[in-house]
Amino acid sequence: MATSFNDQFDQHGTWRREFALRLKLLGEWLKDNELLDAAVEERLRRLEAQVRSDKVMVAFVAEFSRGKSEMINAIFFAGYGRRIMPAGAGRTTMCPTEMGYDAEIPPCLRLLPIETRLQPQALMEWRMAPEKWTRLDLDVNNPQQLALALEKVAETLKVTQDEARALGFWHNQAPEDNPLVDAQGLVEVPRWRHALINIAHPLLKQGLVILDTPGLNAIGAEPELTVSLIPQAQAVLFILGADTGVTKSDLAIWREHICPEAGDSNSRLVVLNKIDTLWDALSTPAQIQAQIERQKASTAEILGLPPDRVIAVSAQKGLVAKVTNDEQLLAQSCLPLLEDALGRGMMGQRQQILGNAMATGIGDLRTETGRVINIRKRDLTEQLVELSGLQGKNSSVIKHMRTRISHEQAEFDQGGAKIHAVRSVHLKLLREVFGILGSAALKKEMGQLTSALMQKGLKLGVKRAYGDTFDRLRANLQRVQTLSGEIQDMLAATFRQLNAEHGFSLQAPAEPQVLRYVEDLDAVERSHLQYLGLSNAFKLAQPEFSDRLVRALSTRLRGINEAALADIELWSKSAAAQLDAQLRERRRNFTRRIEAIDRIQQAAGGLEDRMVEIRQQEAVLNQIDVKLAELTSYLIAARDSAPADALAHAA
Repeated sequence: MATSFNDQFDQHGTWRREFALRLKLLGEWLKDNELLDAAVEERLRRLEAQVRSDKVMVAFVAEFSRGKSEMINAIFFAGYGRRIMPAGAGRTTMCPTEMGYDAEIPPCLRLLPIETRLQPQALMEWRMAPEKWTRLDLDVNNPQQLALALEKVAETLKVTQDEARALGFWHNQAPEDNPLVDAQGLVEVPRWRHALINIAHPLLKQGLVILDTPGLNAIGAEPELTVSLIPQAQAVLFILGADTGVTKSDLAIWREHICPEAGDSNSRLVVLNKIDTLWDALSTPAQIQAQIERQKASTAEILGLPPDRVIAVSAQKGLVAKVTNDEQLLAQSCLPLLEDALGRGMMGQRQQILGNAMATGIGDLRTETGRVINIRKRDLTEQLVELSGLQGKNSSVIKHMRTRISHEQAEFDQGGAKIHAVRSVHLKLLREVFGILGSAALKKEMGQLTSALMQKGLKLGVKRAYGDTFDRLRANLQRVQTLSGEIQDMLAATFRQLNAEHGFSLQAPAEPQVLRYVEDLDAVERSHLQYLGLSNAFKLAQPEFSDRLVRALSTRLRGINEAALADIELWSKSAAAQLDAQLRERRRNFTRRIEAIDRIQQAAGGLEDRMVEIRQQEAVLNQIDVKLAELTSYLIAARDSAPADALAHAA
């Protein structure tokens, strides 16, 4: 039997926790053996933070009344023995709703009033102002109270047409999409702009984030949802009615908001829900199945997807089957097929991506730490050769040796000025890099785009304005890559010189590939250009809408720039830490050599004793080297086994 998505996600969470613990133990071991320099510590910190905080977002997108909330109940919350998300007839989820877990916040439902749309701040900015949200505490041990509280996401307000227009729910140019007007001339709009649910559900605690979105009208009014949240989801479930197939509004949502890029259909699953409406006592099971297969094939053709990306289920029957432990009904609902596709596809991909990142980081960490161990080994070997040459020598030779070591030490200390000069140039170039990708430069860029979008009337040239902006952003990354190349060349030349002059084994770390973030820029640009079609031309004519769109864009671009800068910062730290480590080890070496000579001068047996100590230290270093290989190999092996284990369980 296929392992459910819940089980596979649980396996993924267990692997992440164990991996993070092993990283922490590795850090403590490195510290105990004086191998934890600034770069290694930073690399460990980032790896541990990445594996602990790794989030997996599953977005549920559909027009109203397609059964989204019921599907969330069936897949994730059947263990409560009842519906948790409101899922009745009509419109249930009126505002975008995110479910996740933050240990620092008590279980609660936070609701952002719809009136905040009249102000310029983006959703991300409102998240930083918790006092502006309406908060309800949740009792996670009381399913009835939990379900009752979550019904608030379905609340609505009655407003005038002018108020609805200001909030983004009324468009004179598209009357067929407008809400109905009641006898008093009022229209119904969502009471809340966004909802955040924080509960300690086992899956949410392990990093799952569930995004439940409202229908087309509400999605189109919130650009940050379309151009930021949905594109960043690891899996998007687009839900249709099995009885209706792809309607006009369904097709509009697909084309404008979630249609995958060419060759990237793995992150999209289309779900034909409510197949139980096709269960007909007058039709044979074979006839019913044939009808479902025809609907699946038609849906795949219309949406331009491979047929295996369309799955037909009954979320309602699946939920009932899980609550009542009815295995036959569960199989008939086909819900396990959807869970298996989510688990094998999304979780397998996610584990592979995270695992590859961990393996790369561990490999770099082992290289950096191994270099320090080799320096220590080499210094001990040199000391042993030096001391062996003193065997049978008189005191004047030993005294001369001490003088020579002191002279070498003085010359080495004088070379510090050159190293300081190199660091000054290095820091100057880094400041230039941070200036190009920093927040001030991005703010200026977004200001230019805002000015272009704020021109009165229809923004027929909006795509060109966006294109020019992204061309400049790509050029910025190119400039940063060029600068990092200059820094790399300078480091390589300096390291070669220091290696020749002082016998170091410095090796410039691999230059960060900043241009890989161009792919992220391209993806953001595509998601925005997809949103800038003629269907949204009238929305873009509204200054407040254009402003929200640019603010949403700024949030995503800031994340890309910060990620690129983090790579450069780690690269810089790795180079500096490597130099610091070899300087530190060389100074220690001078101190140990002088101490050894002093002991030899003071005692006849001092020479032999010191040589025995050095051999013992060599043996200890060899043990440390073996242990480092063992610890890091275990982590890499644990990475490799995680996806395979999950897939094996899923078979």
